[in-house]
Amino acid sequence: MPRFRGNEDLPRTPVTRRALREALQLASYLWPYRVRFAAALGCLLVSSLMALALPSLAGSLVDEALPGQHVVRVLPWHGNVNAVAATLAAVLAVQALASFLHSYWFNRVGASGLTDLRRDTYSQLICLPMAFFSGRRVGELTSRIAADLAQIQDTLAYAVPHFLRQAALFSGGVLLIALTSGRLTLLMLVSIPPLILGAVLFGRKLRRTARATQDRLAESSVVVEETLQGVASVKAFTNEEHEQHRYGNALLALLAATLREARYRGAFVSFIVFGLTGGIVLVLWYGARLVQAGELSVGELTRFMLYAMFVGGAMGSFAELFSQIQRTLGATQRVRDLLREAPELLMVPALEIPARRGPPGPAPRLRGEVIFEEVSFTYPWRKQSLVLRGLSLAARPGERIALVGPSGAGKSTVVSLLLRFYDPDAGRVLIDGRDARDYALHELRGQIAMVPQDVLLFGGSIGDNIAYGRPGARVEEVEEAARLANADGFIRAFPDGYRTLVGERGVQLSGGQRQRVAIARAILRDPAILVLDEATSSLDSESERLVHQALERLMQGRTSLIIAHRLATVRQADRIFVIKDGAIVETGTHGELMERTDGVYRLLSELQVV
Repeated sequence: MPRFRGNEDLPRTPVTRRALREALQLASYLWPYRVRFAAALGCLLVSSLMALALPSLAGSLVDEALPGQHVVRVLPWHGNVNAVAATLAAVLAVQALASFLHSYWFNRVGASGLTDLRRDTYSQLICLPMAFFSGRRVGELTSRIAADLAQIQDTLAYAVPHFLRQAALFSGGVLLIALTSGRLTLLMLVSIPPLILGAVLFGRKLRRTARATQDRLAESSVVVEETLQGVASVKAFTNEEHEQHRYGNALLALLAATLREARYRGAFVSFIVFGLTGGIVLVLWYGARLVQAGELSVGELTRFMLYAMFVGGAMGSFAELFSQIQRTLGATQRVRDLLREAPELLMVPALEIPARRGPPGPAPRLRGEVIFEEVSFTYPWRKQSLVLRGLSLAARPGERIALVGPSGAGKSTVVSLLLRFYDPDAGRVLIDGRDARDYALHELRGQIAMVPQDVLLFGGSIGDNIAYGRPGARVEEVEEAARLANADGFIRAFPDGYRTLVGERGVQLSGGQRQRVAIARAILRDPAILVLDEATSSLDSESERLVHQALERLMQGRTSLIIAHRLATVRQADRIFVIKDGAIVETGTHGELMERTDGVYRLLSELQVV
């Protein structure tokens, strides 16, 4: 049987022409390995032929051992048991070698082709525009890389070879048992339909009960996950007993579903055992009568029974193989849908397209002038809600401007348009007097750095996370960036220094330490335009002081856009733009805006003081 990897919960897709075409298109990933694939098919054919020869040789061995068996011999010698046994051993050896080779080569071809497909799928995924990611869950996308591609690999490496082998054994077995005894073959074929009907009915019920068991298991797992994630709240409210009771109820439901499934599985096993054994006994009884009547030799009966086992085993595996193919067709369609998405790099001028063939060369440094001209924008998944309404603002090269306003006013959307995560529906974003859409994305984004409020660190070392700002930077450059970001001291305090692992999402570091690593990353990038998104919020006083010092160094000589909810952090900005309902409602310095007694900025400032 093929080695399936627990993908029973993947949806099944009907076997249609379109689904098969989708699967054949992905089969192009096997073309570079076609020679080894052909060799694997050849070895599979040899292994199947050797398997079909075994029952015939086993029957001959029995006939050679029994005197007075007047039958047509399949071997040129008579009465030599040792010669037949030696032939049987040689066939077994050839079959074993061919089985090893076709198994190894199919696995190698499948793994190699799927490695190429995984690489292309991942490359496609990270090159898709932000609008694609905004409308999908992370779990759904990681499933494409994990479950769907694993399903395809299982089919290529195991299910397809197994199907071809079982098809060969089934067709060859039916032909050979018919040649051995037509009457026994007819009896066997009459007994098969009731078994198939019963297996189908049991299979449907088993799938429903198995799905119910999986649902109950998932519900109990949700209780555990919620409890452990909120364990502080559980303990604070002394709800340990309540959670134990909740989990106990979920386990009782799981137990009931498991026992119900076990009853159906037990009944199914009993049906199969009784049906198959009864069918074998029936055929054996009729064959024994034919032997008694002299119409069949003992060796021919042995040969028939072995071939019948081949046919029965092949038929039993076809249902699972068909289900596996249905799941694979569904996985293939989902992967193909992903590969058909228009990559972000193809949605910009022609000069951007070659960027996919290799790393781009250094672009001329921008001066850093940023202008928004009457920009209006709605998110693709929320077209009825206008986020920006004719917004206009300007930042001169090297100027520090701040964007303030209530939550949902559109501050973060301004940054998204600047980075060209999205393009405006109306108006223009100009960088150094040139429409942002005229820049190649690597040229534009390569000269913008962002220090966010919630810093995401990757699961490598501190040094790796700083070097993420400019991959390939020398160690000395990484350490200099850390010194300028006030991060060198705490980094060297760790036993492993810059090689210290930060843990998942940087959990080994404090908030202030993560912020300084992010600032060091931005310093190493040496951007022309800097975006600070609440970079000092949620920090203690000492961490905020160190971060502020680092930010002052970082902002020197760069155009800086500062997004802030805490207005105390933007008092030194050259200009402050107050955004409300997607439009600029006030502009000026901190002092100028505070003089407006009925202004939005002053109201926000007074509310924060209160």
